[in-house]
Amino acid sequence: MNKKIKTLIIAGGTGGHVFPGYNLALHLEKTNFEIEIITDKRGFLFLKKFRNFKITILPSSPMQTKNLYSIVNSLAINFYSIIRSLILLLIHRPKIIFGMGGYASFPICIAAAILRIEFIIYENNLIIGKSNKYLLPFAKKILVSFKELEGIPKKYNNKVYEIGNIIKKEIINLSRDNIQNKKIEKLSILVLGGSQAAKIFAEILPNIFKQCLLNGIPIKVYQHCLPEQTEYLNSFYKNENIDFEIFNFSDNLNDFFKKTNLAITRSGSSILAELTNANVPFISIPLPSSAYNHQLKNALYYKKRNFSFLVEEKDCEKKLFYLIKEIYENKTLLETIRLQQSQFSDKNVYKNLDDIINKSI
Repeated sequence: MNKKIKTLIIAGGTGGHVFPGYNLALHLEKTNFEIEIITDKRGFLFLKKFRNFKITILPSSPMQTKNLYSIVNSLAINFYSIIRSLILLLIHRPKIIFGMGGYASFPICIAAAILRIEFIIYENNLIIGKSNKYLLPFAKKILVSFKELEGIPKKYNNKVYEIGNIIKKEIINLSRDNIQNKKIEKLSILVLGGSQAAKIFAEILPNIFKQCLLNGIPIKVYQHCLPEQTEYLNSFYKNENIDFEIFNFSDNLNDFFKKTNLAITRSGSSILAELTNANVPFISIPLPSSAYNHQLKNALYYKKRNFSFLVEEKDCEKKLFYLIKEIYENKTLLETIRLQQSQFSDKNVYKNLDDIINKSI
């Protein structure tokens, strides 16, 4: 039997970094790879809900510049993490390292560069993240979801490989028959978002859905929310006679994709790719505070290709109801988007990954 290839996957911070890393780990473990995932405390909150890989938690911090204390504190955390990373790499000596973006990947990748261990970085947004940008000179290869990615200097173009979005295989292979042929009699709306989105969506959207019902638009709402918001949303929707289903977390969105015909979501790259592959039309509401405004860039990319709609958060209370009303009254809008989405697929992403990895080891 061939000796397994020691592989580190660094995936911390938000779900936009963790889930692609986890999907990559699932794919590689089925072949000749021994996987260890490096994450931070935030990333571990996602990973602990899934089946176990070997997981190591390292502290991480973005570079803070608010005041002297924050600067010193963030420098100390990153210096400590780099030292820990050097020790970890010297002990384990992985053959290959994947940095999935975000500041959690920075210390390990810098330590790898110091020890001359090759690493590959992955960027799934439409503008390169700060940590990945710092790592460009040292990375062996830069895997990107879209060739339209902004922010990479031309001198690094020879390192760039477009592979697609590293999303769940179950979503890529989702049967679209019952989606494409579904007659729309009511809007079945799936509301998705991370912790920040869940909070603001639970505050804004219920009254918009109430307005829909008062104007004769039949809807059913499937809404992701924070646990502490469950009681309020249950009470609100019951009192307003709105058909609903509330959930706090789901690692199997396929079930929701199959029974909804419209989604309202933040604009993280992974969820937009999943909805597009599943042929679920969606309304993007980008997170205004996202770094480099990358969520707005993601949302604009999908909207320009007629895969979705776009409403900025500041306009939700003025525009979102009227957009939902227009969608209900002109159902060809959803049909047109589904047709456009059906021309797009990430079905080759894992083959592309295999080809690149095989040439790298």
